[in-house]
Amino acid sequence: MPRPSKGARLHKFKHRPYWYIRDTGRPDQSTGCASRADAEKALAAYIATKGREGSANEPANVTCGEVLAIYAEEYAPTVAAPERVGYAIDALIPFWDGLKLSHVKGETCRRYAKTRKKVVQRDPDTKEPIEYAPISPGTVRRELGVLQRAINYAHAEGYITSAPAVTLPGKPEATERWLSRDEAAKLLWAAYRGHKASHLARFILIAIYTGTRKDAILRMGFEPNTVGGWFDLDQGIMFRRSDSERQTNKRRTPARIPRQLAAHLRRWRDSGSKWAVEYQGARVGDIKRAFAKAVQSADVTPCSPHTLKHTAITWALQNSASVWDAAGFFATSAETIEKVYGHHSPRHQESVLRAVERR
Repeated sequence: MPRPSKGARLHKFKHRPYWYIRDTGRPDQSTGCASRADAEKALAAYIATKGREGSANEPANVTCGEVLAIYAEEYAPTVAAPERVGYAIDALIPFWDGLKLSHVKGETCRRYAKTRKKVVQRDPDTKEPIEYAPISPGTVRRELGVLQRAINYAHAEGYITSAPAVTLPGKPEATERWLSRDEAAKLLWAAYRGHKASHLARFILIAIYTGTRKDAILRMGFEPNTVGGWFDLDQGIMFRRSDSERQTNKRRTPARIPRQLAAHLRRWRDSGSKWAVEYQGARVGDIKRAFAKAVQSADVTPCSPHTLKHTAITWALQNSASVWDAAGFFATSAETIEKVYGHHSPRHQESVLRAVERR
C-alpha cells in the first residue's frame, strides 16, 4: 500500500546547503534555494498556485468549487470578518462545488434558493438531521452574493476569461419590527433574572441606548484594545471600533454616550470589568442562546439582537431626533434612516403636509 502523501513540504539536501520542495513522487533536486527564508516563500507560492493553470480558463472548464477555493484562500483573509465569507462558502459548496461556471444562470440560482435548507432538529442519539426549514431570501441573497464576488475576483485576477452573472433573489423589504417600552422592560428583566445570563442585560442596555450592532458591542471594552472599540467615560465618547480594525460597509462611527448608559458603564467598570459585556472576567463571544431564552421567557417574539438597533432608532425619531443627527449617532446612512424609520418622526413630511393643507 502506498504511503499517504504529507503534502508539499521543504527538504534540505544532505550534502549541500540547499532547500527544495517535496510534494509527491520523486523530488527534482536540480533546483533549490540557498536560504530557508527564500525556500519558504517559494513553498507558499507553490501551494497557492498548485493545480492551477497559468493562463485564464473558459468558464466551462472551471468549477464553482475551484473559484470559491481561490476566493477563500486569497481574498477572504483580507476582509474585516473572514468568518462570514467562510459561513457562506460552507453553505454554497454542497450545491455548487461540482458545477461548472458555465452552469451559473438564473435557473440554477433559483434551484439553489429552493433547495437551500437549514437544520432545525437533530436526532438526540445520532445527531443526524431529522428536520429542515427553508432559508430566508435575505440569507440566500447574501450567499449568492459571495458566489458572485468570488467569480468576479477570479476574473479580475486572470483565472477565468469571463465572469458569469449570478441571479440574486429580490431584496427583502426592510423590517418594521421594534420593541415597545413595555416589551423592552420585560426583555431586560428576563435577562437580569436569567440563569448565568446577567451579561445579557448589559448587552441589551448598550444596544437600546446606542443602536450599536451586536458584533461591535461584544468587542467593546473600557480601555483602548486591539479587539474592538471602547467607552471613553472621561470624554463621554463611545468608539465602536479600534484603530487596527478595518472600516466596513457596516459603519462603526464614534458617538456620544447617553447619560443613563454612562451611569451603568461606570458602575461596571468600577466593579472591575475590563469588557462591556463579560462573563466571569472574560469577554463574551456571542449571546445567541442567552438572547433566545430571554426572548422566549419575556414573550416578545419575534425579536433578534438586531431588533434592538431598530428599537433605538425608532424611539429616537419618535422623540423628534433629526434624520441627520440620527444617522451620525447610530452609524447608519441618512437614506436608510429616512426610508425605514422616517415615518416614526412627528416631523415626517411636515413641510409637505403644511403646503397641502395651506389654503
